[in-house]
Amino acid sequence: MRWLLLLGGLVAVVLVCVRTRYLVIVVDGISMEPTVRPGQRLVVRRAGLATIRRGSLVVVGLGGLMVKRAVALPGDPVPPGIPVDDPVVPAGRLVVLGDNAAHSFDSRRAGYVLAADVVGVVIDRRASA
Repeated sequence: MRWLLLLGGLVAVVLVCVRTRYLVIVVDGISMEPTVRPGQRLVVRRAGLATIRRGSLVVVGLGGLMVKRAVALPGDPVPPGIPVDDPVVPAGRLVVLGDNAAHSFDSRRAGYVLAADVVGVVIDRRASA
């Protein structure tokens, strides 16, 4: 009986660790079409700016969760069309763009995304719910 309690406690600890490290979101919007579509489920690994690679799909929190593509990281040249004065992306910031430029609120309108607004990196794209 004691081992059942121990096993139950271990399962609870593992579940808490998984939930704090990963999250699943459902896409609501067309800013990343055709890469991801509305209703598609994304598995996101919580991560900071230091673990993001150029070209990765990232989730950022800017008044709500948004999926975007990281296109420039600290030290990279600022891409054309981004409304900032710096020639390179400063530390603690990144540039993100939506794949569907005509329907995306991203760095073309908002400028840099702060490291504190990075939620994580998309590690898996599931089919529609």
